[in-house]
Amino acid sequence: MNTDLLLSSILKHINFTEEERDYFLSILKPRIVRKRQYLLQEGDINKYTTFVVQGCLRSFVVDKNGTEHVFQFAVEGWWMADMASLNTRTPSIMNVDALEDTDILMISKEDMDEFYIKVPKYEHFSRIILENAFVAHQTRIMQNICFSATERYQYFCEKYPFLVQRIPQIQIASYLGITPEFLSKLRKQLLIKK
Repeated sequence: MNTDLLLSSILKHINFTEEERDYFLSILKPRIVRKRQYLLQEGDINKYTTFVVQGCLRSFVVDKNGTEHVFQFAVEGWWMADMASLNTRTPSIMNVDALEDTDILMISKEDMDEFYIKVPKYEHFSRIILENAFVAHQTRIMQNICFSATERYQYFCEKYPFLVQRIPQIQIASYLGITPEFLSKLRKQLLIKK
């Protein structure tokens, strides 16, 4: 189980004693999610928060017409969970699957809650992660309301240049709320302008 990336991201914000680190490592559940395999399906209760060690996950919902709408991507060093389902123990409205073979580390809600009690400083790290996620989601909502499709795509390319070539264009289009055809046309227009 490769925990180096996870531990280094935590240690940027808090320090663990050796005993705390060993306890934290003991609650991690490693798993490999194969490309196109589901980690969570709509209707299931999300029991884990997930850290991506290697690979790429996406969360998405399917509307009544069967159209997928990508909510989030998670690559190396990023976290993924349906927080509503995880915290309320209600069925998820989201799906989470792998866009690539993906190595993950999972922590159950129960183990995390117990870890918070035994190692309270970890809540500080969790707060930082949740605040950053909230800012990202708030920014995305604002962009969907106020920005044109071109502006949303340009922001995505500037903010996540490492995802543009890695994630299929159909998935990026879904994330941006546009059709793949429109994204293709938009990319051509932007190339011409350069």
